[in-house]
Amino acid sequence: MKTIGLIGGMSWESTLSYYQAINLGVKERLGGLHSAKLVMVSVDFAEIEKMQHAGDWAATAEVLINAAKSLEAASADGFIICTNTMHKVAEQVAAEVGIPLLHIAEATAEVLKRDGLSRVGLLGTGFTMEQEFYKNRLIQNAIDVLIPDQQQRDLVHSVIYQELCLGNIRPESKKAYLEIVQSLASRGAEAVILGCTEIGLLIQQVDTSVALYDTTKIHAEAAVEFMLGKQSAPNL
Repeated sequence: MKTIGLIGGMSWESTLSYYQAINLGVKERLGGLHSAKLVMVSVDFAEIEKMQHAGDWAATAEVLINAAKSLEAASADGFIICTNTMHKVAEQVAAEVGIPLLHIAEATAEVLKRDGLSRVGLLGTGFTMEQEFYKNRLIQNAIDVLIPDQQQRDLVHSVIYQELCLGNIRPESKKAYLEIVQSLASRGAEAVILGCTEIGLLIQQVDTSVALYDTTKIHAEAAVEFMLGKQSAPNL
């Protein structure tokens, strides 16, 4: 088993989901008492959030570069950034270490292509929905991307930072998110990407008939595949 490195804390609520999903994935593949070999650096999200909204992405990159170097020093064989938005600086971070980065948008694109999808809706922070760093990864894989209108984007962004990142799950926000999901489907989205690692804490597939792609789960599955490849429990 390879050792995976996690840059977490953005927010810690979703990092907890990553830790659980990766360990469950290893257990399902190997059985018994097996668990994931991983190392983690967890940052202070309050500092990152201030830099994000100030537009100081260079400073956020430095924080993540230092975290990635710590993971490399701890003998991680590869690493993931446990958030969608901070993949805005993924290339800068990956360039500073000698271990591979598993990109969340690339992992998502692979699953969408596997399932034959070509037009999807995207929910996430305002940065993820409106800027090109994430959408372009999908477009380069021949996947058309729809985003909510401005009022809807403002609501999605606000709920992420003011509620989900604080661990607050509100029924009225869930209802609003599901209405936005439905509106994207009515515009032709074949599925909707939960492109923020906290959104899966609020809505799940059981809540809607529209296909949802939870990037936290997809990214965790990519990490397990990297760690184990075709390895599985032996036939006894």
